[in-house]
Parts: sequence; structure tokens; C-alpha cells
Amino acid sequence: MDRNFPRALNAVLKHEGGYVNDPHDNGGPTNKGVTLATFRAYVKPSGTIADLKALTEAQAGVVYRRQYWNKVMGAELPNGIDYAVFDFAVNSGPARAAKFLQKAVGVARDGKIGPATISACRAVDAMMLIDRLCSDRIAWLRTLDDWPRFGKGWAARVEGVRRLAKQMAAEPEDAPKVVVEKKPVAVTPKALDKPWYSSPDVMVPVATTAVPATIPAFAGLDPLFLIVAAVLCAALIVFFVIRRDRQRASVADKVAEIEQQDAI
Repeated sequence: MDRNFPRALNAVLKHEGGYVNDPHDNGGPTNKGVTLATFRAYVKPSGTIADLKALTEAQAGVVYRRQYWNKVMGAELPNGIDYAVFDFAVNSGPARAAKFLQKAVGVARDGKIGPATISACRAVDAMMLIDRLCSDRIAWLRTLDDWPRFGKGWAARVEGVRRLAKQMAAEPEDAPKVVVEKKPVAVTPKALDKPWYSSPDVMVPVATTAVPATIPAFAGLDPLFLIVAAVLCAALIVFFVIRRDRQRASVADKVAEIEQQDAI
């Protein structure tokens, strides 16, 4: 899972440590597990040992994501398995890590993790797969000539990976968020602790001419009072309009009668 990259990276960096230049290490000068050649390939083409010593965790993160995490499809692998394969890739190369994973799940060992490998990983028990992968990794490390010198540290690292990977595998995948939509409900006064018009679940038709809540004079007034006041104002306006129209009609009738009398 891609969300696991920061956590996996942090664990890897703890194993890799800081700057070292062990003459018995074929990788040469390294800092945070990044060799000078890799530093030049992904960070600074003309980088020096001094630049490598000044390597930041952010720069190391760029290297590890592009050189290892992306190459083993860490974002697509299940929880825990992603970290186990990622650490294997950092320690022994992405292709070798991919082949050991493919051997463990019984698919073609081409050294490239694709849909078939990912599907196979999701079809098996994650705990068993992590155990198989870590055990096979240690068994292979024991065959290397450098095992007498580095074997104790390698074994401790793999066992640490096994424990954390299993812990991650036991955690649930990201669950989709469930959005609960509010629907209009039938409400009776007895069902409410507050007035019916103050409940957010009750749909109340309100005139579009309602008084804006931002007017200071009306701040803090009961919503029901504002609704009743608005209805009364509207009724008064209608009453006066009708009365005015009737008065005008009456005047018009009287004028018409006078004009008729004058015409006679």
C-alpha cells in the first residue's frame, strides 16, 4: 500500500544507519544506505563524498521510492508484504526480491512484479507469505561469502523486518468512507427535546423573504417568532394592497357616474 511508504522508509533508514565506508563492503561509501553511484544517478550527477555525507532524509526518500519501492510495486502489494519486499530489495536488489516473492507465491520468476504476482499475493495468507519470504531470504544470505562477517547483522535485520511486516499485515486495509445522507423524517412534538423548528433533520418550508440572520437587530430571536412575524407582515401588505385597489375602483366608479350625469 502506498500509504505505507513513509513507515517502511523510516524502518529501512534505521537499519541502514549513517555514513560508512567499509573496505569490505563492495558498495563503497554509503550514507543512509545510498551508495555514491546511486546518489549520482538520482540526486546529483556530479556529487562528491562530501555531498553524500550531507544527504538528507528527503533526498534519501526520493532515491528509495524511485530505485526500490516503485520497482517492486510497493503501492500495489498488501500491507506488510510491501515492506518485507521493499527491505529485501534495498538489501539485495529489486530483481532478486521480486524473484523470491514470485517463488513464494508460485508464479513465473521473471524478476518483475506485475498483475499476476500481485493477484497471487492477495490470494494467500499474508502472515504465511511474510514468514516464507523472510526465511528464504535468510537461507540465501547464509550462502554468501560475507555471511561470517555480516551474518549476525543481516539476520537481526531480517527478523526485525519479519516482526514489523506481520504487525503491518494485521492492520486493516483502508476502509471506504460511508456517507450517511440525512432524509426528511416525520416528527411529533413528543419525539423532540427541542422545538420542532430547531431540529436540523426537519425540513421546514420558509418564505424566501425571511429576515437575514446577519442583521444585528434580529440576532438571538426565536426562529419561530421570525417566521410568524414574516407571515403577518406579508398578510398586512396583501390586506393594504387589496384595500387600496378597492378604493381606487370606488373612486373610478364615482367619476364615471359624474361624467354620465354631465353628458345628460
